Amino acid sequence: MADRLNFLRMRRPRRSAADRRTRRDSRVAVIGLGRFGQSVAGELIRRGWDVLGVDADPGLVQKVGDELTHAAAADCTDPAALAQLGVGEFSRVVVGIGTDLEASILTTSNLVDAAVPHIWARATTRQHGQILERIGAHHVVLPEHDMGERVAHLVTGRMLDFIAFDSDYALIKTLAPKVVGAVPLGESRVRSTYGVTVVGIKRPGADFTHATAETVVHPGDVIIVTGKTRAVETFAELDQ
Repeated sequence: MADRLNFLRMRRPRRSAADRRTRRDSRVAVIGLGRFGQSVAGELIRRGWDVLGVDADPGLVQKVGDELTHAAAADCTDPAALAQLGVGEFSRVVVGIGTDLEASILTTSNLVDAAVPHIWARATTRQHGQILERIGAHHVVLPEHDMGERVAHLVTGRMLDFIAFDSDYALIKTLAPKVVGAVPLGESRVRSTYGVTVVGIKRPGADFTHATAETVVHPGDVIIVTGKTRAVETFAELDQ
């Protein structure tokens, strides 16, 4: 075990006992420190979470370890390694392993066996994702697929941004079409006519704010719209 597990505890300011109690659930383990795992871990650190980063490559762990609360080089396909790291005590674990499908599946299975309450697992294909779901991953993410879908919408339409929340529901950012101008949103009948809801608005030179039934949209305004994917796609193509 000693040659397969190299735990590196990073120096961080010590918290008081009271602070540790209030933050006892503010820990996340990220397994796999490639670009995806590093991105997730870095954002968690930025938001004030304690992050244990784990990867099978000691060189990679050494490279990114200073940026994390704790870092460890370990083979997470080995349940004993996970147990020694105490990963089973974490309520949230992210499996960022992508290209090594066997390691991804075995690591996720070990976390399920350890009864980790919330497991996020990265998948490279839908088939990979289905396997992860079947063995017990609570959340499966497909970053490459999701980014490809997002870019395709931006390239082929007038959308400024596109986020899919489910297989048939999305949120978009787009310039306001003429159909929502001149009258309050409540009178524009956008929802009944186009099946979408305007939830936010940004006027030139101003910040985003929520939209209400009394909001009047003007040319040049950027709006946030939600609805069924096909509906928001159609709405974004209306004359602006």
